[in-house]
Amino acid sequence: MDLLDSIMSKMDKPPSMNDKHKKLIREQQKAVEEAKSKERERLNQFRKHIEERVNRFIQNVTLMKKKFEPMERVARSIVRDVADVAGLTTYAFGNEDVDRHVMVFKKEYPLTEDELEAYKNGDEWDPEKAKETALLKEKQQQEDKVRAQQMKKDPGSSKFIEKYERLVGKETGKESARILEVNKQFGYVRSELKKDKRTIEEALADIRAKKMKREQGEQEGTENDTQSGNEAQP
Repeated sequence: MDLLDSIMSKMDKPPSMNDKHKKLIREQQKAVEEAKSKERERLNQFRKHIEERVNRFIQNVTLMKKKFEPMERVARSIVRDVADVAGLTTYAFGNEDVDRHVMVFKKEYPLTEDELEAYKNGDEWDPEKAKETALLKEKQQQEDKVRAQQMKKDPGSSKFIEKYERLVGKETGKESARILEVNKQFGYVRSELKKDKRTIEEALADIRAKKMKREQGEQEGTENDTQSGNEAQP
């Protein structure tokens, strides 16, 4: 028995439950570390790829801006970091998890607030169209300025236009009144207007009465149609 006891004591004991649990934890930790290592390697390769693309962009003298494809947040941060190091200006546009992307601009590019606003709205930037819009805007501002000066000189014109707006609508009334004002300023009066001896107040009152009569007629017509429809029902 002493010999058997000696042999049995030298044999490995079966692992306990505690040892199995520790081994499982070690395996899990190893798998996590391997996954982290692979992710670091992937991001390093991605950074090198972005550095190459940014360098090609900088060396291309014909390009002043570059739009990158939509990316997830970590990838976008790498793009912006590489671009910042290279001395470029960066912005991110679009919706997260949909089309969020990075655009980079060379420092000498004349980036305007209007262009930024277009990108924020998801629109493409068209320089020629922007010039036309700017010219139209400037022209409208000049017209409004001239009109405001005219109103200061002749306050009656403002009230005249407001009456037209109430009668025939804002835009139509404003344009019609402006035409009449211009004609009056240049001494031009149509022949039919010369025969009309009514005052402006009387003319406006007649227009208002005709408009009210027309609306009443339309309302009565609608009521008659409704009554006819009810009578036709069994």
